Amino acid sequence: MRWTDDRGGNVEDRRGSGGGGGGMIVGGGLGTLIIAAIVFFLGGDPSGILNSGSVQSSGSSQSRELTANEKKIGDMVDMMGKWNTITWEQVFRENNMQYTAPKIVLFEEATRSGCGPAQAAMGPFYCPADQKVYMDMSFFNELQQRFGAQVTEFTVAYVMAHEIGHHVQTLLGTTQKVDQLRRSGQYSEAQMNRVSVATELQADFYAGVWAKRIDESRKILEPGDIQSAIDAAQAVGDDNIQKRSQGYVNQESFTHGSSAQRKEWFMKGYNTGDIRQGNTFDELLK
Repeated sequence: MRWTDDRGGNVEDRRGSGGGGGGMIVGGGLGTLIIAAIVFFLGGDPSGILNSGSVQSSGSSQSRELTANEKKIGDMVDMMGKWNTITWEQVFRENNMQYTAPKIVLFEEATRSGCGPAQAAMGPFYCPADQKVYMDMSFFNELQQRFGAQVTEFTVAYVMAHEIGHHVQTLLGTTQKVDQLRRSGQYSEAQMNRVSVATELQADFYAGVWAKRIDESRKILEPGDIQSAIDAAQAVGDDNIQKRSQGYVNQESFTHGSSAQRKEWFMKGYNTGDIRQGNTFDELLK
């Protein structure tokens, strides 16, 4: 991935601030947290991720200076955030709409979000309540070590683009419509799982649109970058996760889509670069 001089990506860097977010973090122990992290990785609102128990945050109570490498990571995230703003401002303008960029929160171990407590084990996520993307970069080590994805700089870019895809859904009203369906109580768990899959695959599609558009305007892609995004998407496909965690696949319980579906919709976004081609709901809920 080729770096550019674009900066100003609306980053709120909470690393090194001390406190780790403070207080109790919802959860049921490290093993449960890791499972929840993978199940909800690249997902939307994580507020319902775990429904019992708690674990004390281990965040440091003292502030510290960021290392040179941490500062470089912050610089990279700032650049990627700006890349997303450049792309989505253009796409929204083409469709006679106005884009408002989300905040990107970098944190370590634990912090607070508008959707409740957040910690590294939850993975990167978007919170529609405060319109912020939350990222603890240590999660990418987990993705590589436990699930075999070869993490590159563009892996991080893809993950961020997926989460900002959820922000695009919020700006377009999709998130609110899905929430209304969920709250209505008129649909079974299996039906709502299908809606969830459509929501997540659309965010993958938007990530593909972003990759196409930003490469056209900034020429950032290098050989292997798109494959690294595909590898990450496939690693967290529901079928791959279920095989690793329980030894079998139950398609009715899918919430994010299979590895093949995640690749398919990311590549559809990348190949078309057209936001209007991403109606996953019509395609998947027939």
